[in-house]
Amino acid sequence: MNISRRAQKLEPSVTLAASAKANALKAAGKDVLSLTVGEPDFTTPKNIQQAAIQAIESGKASYYTPSAGIKELREAVVKYIETYYQLNYQANNVIVTDGAKFALYLLFQAVLNPNDEVIIPVPYWVSYGEQVKLAEGVPVFISCAQEKEFKVTVEQLEEAKTAKTKLLILNSPSNPTGMIYSEDELRKIGEWAVANDILIVSDDIYGRLIYNGATFTPMATLSEAIRKHTIIINGVSKSYAMTGWRIGYAVGDETIISAMNDIASQSTSNPTAVSQYAAIEALVGGQDTVEIMRQAFEARLNEIYPLFAALPGFKMEKPHGAFYLFPNIKETLTMCGYTDVTKWVDDLLAEAQVALVTGAGFGAPENVRISYATDLDTLKEAVKRIAAFIESKSTK
Repeated sequence: MNISRRAQKLEPSVTLAASAKANALKAAGKDVLSLTVGEPDFTTPKNIQQAAIQAIESGKASYYTPSAGIKELREAVVKYIETYYQLNYQANNVIVTDGAKFALYLLFQAVLNPNDEVIIPVPYWVSYGEQVKLAEGVPVFISCAQEKEFKVTVEQLEEAKTAKTKLLILNSPSNPTGMIYSEDELRKIGEWAVANDILIVSDDIYGRLIYNGATFTPMATLSEAIRKHTIIINGVSKSYAMTGWRIGYAVGDETIISAMNDIASQSTSNPTAVSQYAAIEALVGGQDTVEIMRQAFEARLNEIYPLFAALPGFKMEKPHGAFYLFPNIKETLTMCGYTDVTKWVDDLLAEAQVALVTGAGFGAPENVRISYATDLDTLKEAVKRIAAFIESKSTK
């Protein structure tokens, strides 16, 4: 049996691969410290859990729902956007999906034709380019300098634009860098996109996780013209510690949302019913737990950033959001006698039992991604092991 060409061209997710490798070693009895997956180390808040239990006990969670999600949840998304974005949408501007990842997949399937180009700033989340390729589009990667906080400029966008450019993906706060675009930076990019009739995919999944006085500005809020050219992608996974519940959503132009719904109806049928009822409570219920988790991540960042930054050869910018560090370790590789960051990461796991994610999967072959969505003791021990690993390699 021959495998399809589209499947053969796909690159596996480096984050999931790193996590799987770490988990396999843990299962074999190894004392592995995993700083791989972007997953809060908090359990889902009790009020959200209780909403799910009530939905099960009432029988509401037993049946199919509309493929775009139950109306109550779509209305909860509308209310959430009104509260945090000060924008007014209707339920028909919203589709609820099996995680924000699937919202992106549906969007690309709905709007891309073969050879349409999608501009993706580098570093990028690992699935952007692969999902574009699955939709027969062409990812166009723009390298963004670390000394400029990995941010793309209008000048770079103009240089990359062609007659085939259809989409621009922006993720702020960013996975993997944690950087945040300023309002002025976003406005310039948004106005450029409007002037060139390019659709902006605004991945806002980390918008509630910002630190040390930083400000998150949603792209869609900058003007009515920019809003009309923007599809908002978001979900409950990160801010509400609901990664396993798999609820994301997209908000934007009704025609695009309708097309996404048509594709969803022929693929997943509908998001998991019980998760939808839990997500309603997440979005419109008490928000105290979001702030508690945000403060915990901020405290960890402020404590562990200088520890990782002091590691030999690590060059990094302090992030303002999300929960990742993304150091350039080119000097570290040279010290340790390596030319391949992925090999260095593999050996670190095998010899020091610390799991990181290679930057190669994010388009940055001199970097590694470190998730600090875990406890401080684990993070501090990881620093000690990495330092010992570098020392052992440097003396050979």
